[in-house]
Amino acid sequence: MTQQTAGRAGSQARDPWRYRWIVLGIATFTQAASGFFVGGIGALGVHLQRALDLSLAQLGLLVSAAQLVPLAGLLAAGELLDRYSERWVVGIGAGVVALALGAGSLAPGYAALLGALLVVGAGYSTVQPGGSRSVASWFDVSQRGFAMGIRQAGLPLGAALASAVLPLVAEEFGWRATLLTGGFVALLGAVLFMGCYRPPPALPASQQVKKASDPLAAQLRARLRMLREPSTVKIMLSGTSLISVQCGVGILTVLHLHQVSSVGAGQAALILVASQGAGVAGRICLAAWSDRSRSGRYAIVLVCMVAVIAGLAVLMTPAGRTPVVASGVFVWLGFFGFGWYGPWVAYVTEAAPPGKTGFALGLAMSINQFAIVTVPPTLGLLVDLTGSFTPAWALLSLLTAAALAVTANAERRTR
Repeated sequence: MTQQTAGRAGSQARDPWRYRWIVLGIATFTQAASGFFVGGIGALGVHLQRALDLSLAQLGLLVSAAQLVPLAGLLAAGELLDRYSERWVVGIGAGVVALALGAGSLAPGYAALLGALLVVGAGYSTVQPGGSRSVASWFDVSQRGFAMGIRQAGLPLGAALASAVLPLVAEEFGWRATLLTGGFVALLGAVLFMGCYRPPPALPASQQVKKASDPLAAQLRARLRMLREPSTVKIMLSGTSLISVQCGVGILTVLHLHQVSSVGAGQAALILVASQGAGVAGRICLAAWSDRSRSGRYAIVLVCMVAVIAGLAVLMTPAGRTPVVASGVFVWLGFFGFGWYGPWVAYVTEAAPPGKTGFALGLAMSINQFAIVTVPPTLGLLVDLTGSFTPAWALLSLLTAAALAVTANAERRTR
C-alpha cells in the first residue's frame, strides 16, 4: 500500500507538467484564430479590388492598418505580460480582435474598414508575445524550439485556412461576411484561452516582487542596454528582412500568379494555401532542427535567409513567369519565408535577460512591425508604378542579402 501511495504521489507531482501540451495547443489555436482574417487578406485581393475598386497600394494599406497599432502596442503588451497573467492579457486582446472584425462587417466603405482593422491590430498586439511567453514558460530549452515552432505555426496555419475558406465566403455572401467569419473564429480563440490557460506550477514569484521594487530609471537603463546587445542587433536585422519577405509572399502571391503566370484566381488562392501550409511545416521542422543544431538557433535563421534570396532570384527570371516554376517557388518561399519565425522566436526568448522575456518579445516584434506596416503598401506602389512584380521581388532580395551579410559576420565573431 505504501509503495502504491508513493507511486500515485509521484505521478501527481509529474502531472502538472503534462499540461504543457494543452497550453501549446490552445496558444497555437488562439494565434491562428486571432490572425485568421488578416492572414487571408492576400487571398481576398481580387475580391476586395473588385468590390471596393482598390489599387494594389490601397490593398496593401489594409494589411498595414491591422499592423500599425502594434508598433507601440507590442511594447505595452510586453510590459503587461511581465506583470500580469497571460490568461487575461491574451484572452482580452483576442476578444478585442473579434469585436473589431464584427464592427468592420458594418463598415460603409474603405475608410471605415481601415479604421476597424486599426482596432484589430490593437487587440492582436497581446496575442503574439503573450502566446510565445506562455509556451516559453512551460517548456525547457531541450523542447522549446520544437514547441515554439508548433505555436508559431498557428499564424501560417490560420492564414492557410483563411485563404481556403474566405474566398468561398466572399463569392457566396460578399466581403462583409468574411469579417464576420473572422470575428467568430477570433472569439473562439479568446474564449478557449481564457477558459483553459493556466500558469506553470513553479512561478518565480520572488522575481515579480523584485521587478516591482526596481526604480523606473533602472528599468529604463536595463531596456536601453538590451538595444546595444549584439544578439538584439541580429534579431532586429534578420526579423525585419524576413518579415518583409513574409508580407510580400502573403500579399503578392495570388496577384503574381494571376497577372504574370495567367493562373486563375481560384487556383492561385490554392497555391497560396499550399505556400502557407509549407510555412506551417517550416516553422515546426526548422524550430525542431534548431533544438539539435550544434551551431545554435541563429544558424537556422541564416539558412532561411539564403534560401529566401535564392527563391526570390528565380521569380525575377523568365522561368519565374511559368505557372509550374512560380508555384514551386512560392511553396519554397512559404517553407523558409514563413518557417524562420519558429527558431527566431526561440532565439529571442533565450537571449532575453532574466525576468524580461515579455519585454524582449514585445521589443523584437514591435521592430518587425515597422516592416509589416511599411512593406505591403510599398510593394503595392512599386507594382502600380512599374507595372511589374520584378522591382518588388528585387527590393525584398536586397533587404535580405544586406541583413544576411551583416548578421552572418556578427554571428561568426560571436562564435
